[in-house]
Amino acid sequence: MEFKHVSVLLEECIEALNIKENGIYVDCTLGGAGHTKEILKRLRDGKLIGIDQDTDALNNARDILKDYDNVVLVHSNFENIGKIIEEHAPQGVDGILMDLGVSSYQLDEGERGFSYMKDAPLDMRMNREDVLSAYDVVNGYEEADIARVIRDYGEEKFAKRIAGFIVKAREEKPIATTHELVDIIKAAIPAKARREGPHPAKRTFQAIRIEVNRELTIIRDTILDAVEGLKPEGRLAIITFHSLEDRIVKNTYKELMFPCTCPTSMPCICGKTATVKILTRKPILPGEEEIEENPRSRSAKLRVLEKI
Repeated sequence: MEFKHVSVLLEECIEALNIKENGIYVDCTLGGAGHTKEILKRLRDGKLIGIDQDTDALNNARDILKDYDNVVLVHSNFENIGKIIEEHAPQGVDGILMDLGVSSYQLDEGERGFSYMKDAPLDMRMNREDVLSAYDVVNGYEEADIARVIRDYGEEKFAKRIAGFIVKAREEKPIATTHELVDIIKAAIPAKARREGPHPAKRTFQAIRIEVNRELTIIRDTILDAVEGLKPEGRLAIITFHSLEDRIVKNTYKELMFPCTCPTSMPCICGKTATVKILTRKPILPGEEEIEENPRSRSAKLRVLEKI
């Protein structure tokens, strides 16, 4: 199917990056290349490094960006941003953008197994070369570990019960498809709870996807490496889509701006000083018009910092 992805907070991201015509920029999550193309339109002698772990996204970007000769496309996870900057821009970069959302294409393409609305093999790998898939989590993890993943990453109050139902079902036969998993989740959640709130499988699918792709565990270190790769006055802009991601980004930004570890009642003796300034006291949110045009943008938050 055609690779479709609506760029979220597009104008806000471009403004946040404060793009220079001769600057070097990194788009850590190419997706549909919407943000990437808008950055490139504003470059004259500059360069853009585009990263994505999804080969479909990379192939799509090559086609969309074929008229630009100042683009380097890298097949990798953005957790490797330190090495990527060192290789392609050892002098540092002027701006970095990370969109942590799953692309519309990944959600809508049935065979990828991200969606609880479409029947497909249990996969959920953003990088199809990775070993661990949703099938492995559902059929291979211990019951306690499944419960932990669903509870911690999905914030699902019925996590323990869902994990028990999964383990019992897989004793009969492996759970191979998304709809098989959806049916098990529905059976595990009490009827009243199923009738209220979002789709009963939403939180569990989010949790398994996060586990498969290590979405939360890599954020903090990636931010630290990204800031290390920025030039002075370079900017880092990150879009998050749920509270777990946003909390990590917010806390890591604060850690960089307020690094002193000394007790507040004592003078600083640790010598740690701020390496960044946070430009967004509160996150930038999509406007009503954008939400109406793209409902998936509803939960997006943009946080921006600048390296000192």
